[in-house]
Amino acid sequence: MKHLAYLNRYIWKYKWRFLLGIVFVVVSNYFRVLQPRIIRNALDLVVENINLFRNTSGFEVQSEIQNELGQTLLVFGGIVLLLALMMGVFMFFMRQTIIVMSRLIEFDLRNDIFAHYEKLSLAFYKKNNTGDLMARISEDVGKVRMYLGPAIMYAINLVSLFVLVISSMLSVSWELTLYSLLPLPILSISIYYVSNRINKKSEKIQAQLSTLNSTSQEVFSGIRVIKSYVQEIPMLKHFTSQADDFKDKSMSLAKTEAMFHPLMMVLIGASTLIVIYVGGIQVAKGNITPGNIAEFVIYINMLTWPVTAIGWVASIIQRAAASQKRINEFLHAQPDIMNENNEVVPIKGHIAFKHVSFTYPDTGIQALKDVNFELEPGQKMAIIGKTGTGKTTIADLLVRMYDITSGELLIDGIPIRQHNLDHLRKRTGYVPQDVFLFSDSVAGNVAFGKPDANQKEIEEYTKHASVYEDIAGLPEGFETVVGERGVTLSGGQKQRVSIARAFIKNPDIIILDDCLSAVDTTTEQRILGFLENHLKDKTTIIITHRIYSLLDFDKIIVLDEGVVAEEGTHDELLAKGGFYAELYEQQKPAEEEFLEP
Repeated sequence: MKHLAYLNRYIWKYKWRFLLGIVFVVVSNYFRVLQPRIIRNALDLVVENINLFRNTSGFEVQSEIQNELGQTLLVFGGIVLLLALMMGVFMFFMRQTIIVMSRLIEFDLRNDIFAHYEKLSLAFYKKNNTGDLMARISEDVGKVRMYLGPAIMYAINLVSLFVLVISSMLSVSWELTLYSLLPLPILSISIYYVSNRINKKSEKIQAQLSTLNSTSQEVFSGIRVIKSYVQEIPMLKHFTSQADDFKDKSMSLAKTEAMFHPLMMVLIGASTLIVIYVGGIQVAKGNITPGNIAEFVIYINMLTWPVTAIGWVASIIQRAAASQKRINEFLHAQPDIMNENNEVVPIKGHIAFKHVSFTYPDTGIQALKDVNFELEPGQKMAIIGKTGTGKTTIADLLVRMYDITSGELLIDGIPIRQHNLDHLRKRTGYVPQDVFLFSDSVAGNVAFGKPDANQKEIEEYTKHASVYEDIAGLPEGFETVVGERGVTLSGGQKQRVSIARAFIKNPDIIILDDCLSAVDTTTEQRILGFLENHLKDKTTIIITHRIYSLLDFDKIIVLDEGVVAEEGTHDELLAKGGFYAELYEQQKPAEEEFLEP
């Protein structure tokens, strides 16, 4: 139960529903326990009047006795029906409080998990599969809700009914009560043994379910690659093997759970036989009445479902504990990046890297080594280098997806950790290398950068990103839904929509990470022209493998294995005759061919 203790905060939040639910359970069971007493009195009345009825055979008074007895039994029957009706009403209220409470907590728990996921750093997402994250917020939360609703409700029902029934039985005969409850210790030991096995099996099942989700998510996301390599059958076999593992684990759990019900029925049946045998002896001695035996049999059978439910409740609790343990693992994970300042300070755009080094915490790979450069507000810088030289790492550090390992990273002369994190990211327009679009309309994806943007603004910035005509040609224009990850758009269109999303923020710092690789040269020149003419006062960093000679950069740095190998202006770097000059010579023929009239 230590893992489920996390949920106490939610139960406290809805404490009045919970307390009312307990009251309704007790009241409902009170009316239930009264019914056997009425039946006992009715049966005793019949037994007492049988001899009188026989002795008055042939006399007129016999019919009067019969009529009076029938009317009395009718009254008893009416009382039983009334008690059953009252019991049903309070059972309805019981479910409307406790079960509704569980649904509300399920809603809150899912929202809290989702909000916590959003706070966690990139390193967390690199270590955990998307399918596993989804399983914990869906399947595991569902298992926890079963504990918060049915399990708690039936546990309270069991305890209250047990107290009321046992006290009623003791008031009749302590000896008969003791005999009828003899099987209970065996029941307790059996439940303890089986529930432990259920807990272990449940943890394995939930872990395997996460694996299944991760495999499914990966296959569906990479379906183009799978189809192009004709790997449908191997992937199906891989999924089937994991599904078989899940099935075997589930069947093993089902067999263990199947032990409960037969065991309960055997023990309840044994109690009933004991009541009839010992009760018969007590009636013969004159200690109790025949109606008491009927009352005890009803009491024992009244306990059948609650006692049988012990196994079911124990199974739910064990499953919920296993699920909550998995949920807690992520809820207790703390983000590496924390907002240390809530004060909003305007961003001017001055950037300074001073002896910055960075090592990825999840892999231990050192991406940057003693990097130094400085950009004044409104300046433009290009970062050039081969793949894996640390270019994207600089972009991630500027939007504080990671914190630097050593050195200083200053924005407007203030260490980046001392800036308001949300404000810093709002004032930075970042177009990452791996373009991501939501399964929303084109307009919705562009407006993601500025949620309150109107249609005119959206269209204006798509023109700046040179994607307006492409969007206008779509079946529903700006309202066209692009599909998951923008699957209905081409690579170049996705890049340009992503650029429009960044531009519409009207940011103070712009970072473009190789986001023009999938556009043609004409479109590229249009976008660069917008950068040159309309974003003069914005600090701009363009990360690329190519050289944009038509864009006037104030500074260019060349990275090589995380180190600044070259630094200077376009002309200065050409004069050095290094990597930049070599790259320019390779690219020059293609550029000259494009510029020819």
